[in-house]
Amino acid sequence: MPASRTGHLRAAAVAAAAFALTVTAPTTATAADPGSAALREVLFVGNNWDGTADVIRSSGDFAKIGRINVIPDKAQRMAEINANPIKWIYFMAIRNSVGEGHDQFVDDMYSTPDGRSVVVSRPSFADVVSLDLATGAVNWRFPVSGYRSDHMAVSPDGKRVAVSASTSNTVHVLDIETGRELGKFGTGDKPHENIFTQDGKYIYNMAIGDVNTQTDAPWLDWTKGNRYITVVDATTFQRVKVIDMRDRLNAIGLTDYSDAVRPAVFSPDESKLYFQVSFFNGFFEYDLATDKIVRTKTLPKNPATSDDRTTFVNDSRHHGISMSPDGRKLCVAGTMDDYATVVDRATLQEGPLVTASKPYWATVSGDGKSCVVSESGTDQVTAIDFATGAKQVSVPVGDHPQRVRLGHVESDWTSPNGS
Repeated sequence: MPASRTGHLRAAAVAAAAFALTVTAPTTATAADPGSAALREVLFVGNNWDGTADVIRSSGDFAKIGRINVIPDKAQRMAEINANPIKWIYFMAIRNSVGEGHDQFVDDMYSTPDGRSVVVSRPSFADVVSLDLATGAVNWRFPVSGYRSDHMAVSPDGKRVAVSASTSNTVHVLDIETGRELGKFGTGDKPHENIFTQDGKYIYNMAIGDVNTQTDAPWLDWTKGNRYITVVDATTFQRVKVIDMRDRLNAIGLTDYSDAVRPAVFSPDESKLYFQVSFFNGFFEYDLATDKIVRTKTLPKNPATSDDRTTFVNDSRHHGISMSPDGRKLCVAGTMDDYATVVDRATLQEGPLVTASKPYWATVSGDGKSCVVSESGTDQVTAIDFATGAKQVSVPVGDHPQRVRLGHVESDWTSPNGS
């Protein structure tokens, strides 16, 4: 991100019209190629510490279909890291800080439009790879700038993928089929979440700052770095605007709250942004037309969770938010409070607190009826009914699941290793 903070925002009406985003279930999946073989919609579950991705049904019973090894080239990558002292230092730093003592082998993943490959960001290897779903082989590899890759986003047409390069404050935009870099842009400190607008014309990037430091007291929040939302033209990669939530939080008296925007979703009418911030058990509603935070939702604390902010993993007390396709319900992962819950968007009243162990992400099922959260503490994903807020089913997956994304495989696909 730029060195200085920016609070400027374009006229509200223009912002609402030009930079809006719809988050219905279909936009979370890579667009299917109508000219390809018959495709099957699935959910990809990235098992961060395992170096695998489980492929499960996108709705219904969410049964497991297969598993992918996302680090088939591990020996080669480790040889390169061990031969380079700087790369080795960063590799170990990732393991011992954000990795909680583990290597981070898969953060995010999206399938290609033809359902033949899956593209994966691998933090510990500081790269993005495309893997052939039939053979498991690497199609292409793109090393990001710096020493760590992070969250990605795919364009609505499924042809471009944006990936955050954490340590270089850069987002790379790649051709999903070839891995060729189409462009890149600068962000704030530690770029994290990326979101394409529904028309594919703009990219939103949320920077979270230095989340692995121990300077977690509110009065030391300024040490975390420059954190704001950067919006760029997805064709020219020129910055269009910057939204600094520090000013918006201060305006409603929340000067002690972090301005590090974590997961976020936009309303179907493209007028509201719902987002989580570091350390906070809840979320905010931001109105694009008025350029203001209009509502704050504080969710229950788990009595068993310490209020010591230094114990929150990577500063994220709650990390994961999604919205039902009709825009009526939000689903929130209460990461450090060990629950997930469905919230009525009109009233902001939460439903039952569904017990979940360190839930790290929330997405929407293929049929739009369920919220699917990854339980990184118990190595499973759990589906919750948007209509009732009740738990439906839990499915075992690999070690430390985090991102869950809709995608496609060929209808007769089986995993290369037979698992």
